Amino acid sequence: MTILCVRFQLPPMYEAALPELLGLLEEFTPVVEALPPDAALADLRGAERYFGRSAVELASVVRVRALARYGVDCAIGAGPGPMLARVALRAARPGVTCAVPEDAVAEFLADRPVAALPGVGAATARTLDEYGLDTLGRVAAAPLSTLQRLIGAKAGRELREKASGIDRGRVVPNAVSRSLTTERAFGIDELDPDRHRRALLSAAEEIGARLRAVEKVCRTLTLTVRYADRSATTRSRTLKEPTAHSAALTRAAYGMYEALGLQRARVRALALRAEGLTPAEEASYQLTFDPVDEKARRIEEVADRARARFGPRAVMPGALAA
Repeated sequence: MTILCVRFQLPPMYEAALPELLGLLEEFTPVVEALPPDAALADLRGAERYFGRSAVELASVVRVRALARYGVDCAIGAGPGPMLARVALRAARPGVTCAVPEDAVAEFLADRPVAALPGVGAATARTLDEYGLDTLGRVAAAPLSTLQRLIGAKAGRELREKASGIDRGRVVPNAVSRSLTTERAFGIDELDPDRHRRALLSAAEEIGARLRAVEKVCRTLTLTVRYADRSATTRSRTLKEPTAHSAALTRAAYGMYEALGLQRARVRALALRAEGLTPAEEASYQLTFDPVDEKARRIEEVADRARARFGPRAVMPGALAA
């Protein structure tokens, strides 16, 4: 087992700590791939030889250092490849590394649900389940032609390979993601526009707080509306200036929502994605003399300090708009 998939037990608002935690992994290997907001893949093939320790043993060192230096626990999956390490992570818990034995990959995967594979969404899992293909073992044993008929030629071939334990992936070193995403799902399909707007307000405030936590601003905001019939509408808007200001993000989100002209739409979920992230210190701003806007920014600073000290629930959604 040479690949680790590590999920740090970070609250969503504390994404700023991820680069430092990636640095901890880079003490063992330069081949580290960030999986924001709180996870990473690490290829330890060279480290195993250099340190004379297995990947599972090195995982224990990573956990101890994360706790000692940052007070952050982590769950770790280990496997012969990135996909298998990510599957193992789903079965892991803080304090214990879940490892996929190299000589028993098929047995490890056999009884796991199809949705345990990275990249398999709820719709695909539901389609396969309707035909009795509810575990990876059954998918691996199914005729390739059957899978391709159900979910497509390429997807069917790739799914069968993964269910059989064939992991063609590799760890690609990268930087922390240049986008941030948050979603608000409704308990039941929601018709009320006021509830839609409250969900957007909450999502925009979260995106703003997370951007400020990592000292970034975004240039583009994207809204995705998912409906009861599983269809979706996506709209993007380039902002007048790069920002992490919650009020500006909320105005942009409201503008995109209202432009859709939804009439009695049954909405299942709303998602916002901030894209084109750049360091806040490099962004240029237009001077404003609006006292209301300046007051809102000062309130944001106070709210951010409260979150940093007491956690992400210290400020109730909508409080910044009051």
